[in-house]
Amino acid sequence: MEIGIGMFGDLALDQKTGKYKNAGIKIREILDQVKLMDEVGIDVFAMGEHHRPDYAVSSPEMVLAAAASITKNIKLASGVTVLSSSEPVKVYEDFATLDLISDGRAEIFVGRGSFIESFPLYGYSLNDYEELFDEKLELLLKINSEENVSWSGKLRAPMQNQTVYPRAKNNGKLPIWRAVGGTPQSLLSAAKLGMPLVVAIIGGMPIQFKSLVDFYKQEYLKAGHDASEMQIAIHSHTFVSDDKEVIDGYFNNYKSQMDRIGGARGWAPFTKMQYEGGRAKDGALFIGNADEVADKINYIKEIFGITRFVGHMDVGDPNHDIMMKSIELFGEKVAPKVR
Repeated sequence: MEIGIGMFGDLALDQKTGKYKNAGIKIREILDQVKLMDEVGIDVFAMGEHHRPDYAVSSPEMVLAAAASITKNIKLASGVTVLSSSEPVKVYEDFATLDLISDGRAEIFVGRGSFIESFPLYGYSLNDYEELFDEKLELLLKINSEENVSWSGKLRAPMQNQTVYPRAKNNGKLPIWRAVGGTPQSLLSAAKLGMPLVVAIIGGMPIQFKSLVDFYKQEYLKAGHDASEMQIAIHSHTFVSDDKEVIDGYFNNYKSQMDRIGGARGWAPFTKMQYEGGRAKDGALFIGNADEVADKINYIKEIFGITRFVGHMDVGDPNHDIMMKSIELFGEKVAPKVR
């Protein structure tokens, strides 16, 4: 059972100036936080990709490469690489380079992403949303398994016996996880390909996802893949403090980010009742003291049979000192109780 932490690099909005926090400060804070994760024994760190003013990181590979130079053991993953609007050759080259820098600690979580800014930014049409991902995933997996690549598709120029370098440490192969939001078709695709699965559960009740995860397991085995190699992760919003005032105060950070995103998507304002409901045993928020969070992860572990839990820990850009304490508790108190 692996324990990880994920981040998007959220930037707090200064209500007085109307400006977001400086991205450079935020990125340097993230690096301090990843260094601490490594020191307290967190297994994996996942860095997200966004192209918006309220997030600091548009290039996870750059942040992960910097993190590789100040850590020793922690695995370094994208969380996620928005593959539909990325170039698979460049994705592989960047992460293979990261893998060599970190001595074999690089991973890729690929997904469609929940924001669409990268599509017009990189010149892609949203009309090709589904086909772009499927085609690019096929190419990325081929590059990952073959040094000399021949491939053709509809939306990208073909490759004819072309080589992709450098190669990752483990015979050129990187761990590539399929990150999903819960659509059956995405889970079916991941199962047929034998890909490790990351399920994002950020709302509602996690038990509602059990049938989907069971479906993945069934189709994974039906496709002839080795049960002993099956890997399933849950990625959920997480925050740890043994100080009740900090947990109560974190509601304001969480609400600010949920309302900012939700305003563009037609969501109702986030309420304290939703916050407390999410924090309850059956809810999707892993926010509380160390014992509460550990017990809840163990509960999820029993439901799904997961091999990894990734706590998404910077929603709403909480204060750096509070974040550092949350990471410390997660590594020193929560993780041992889960393992």
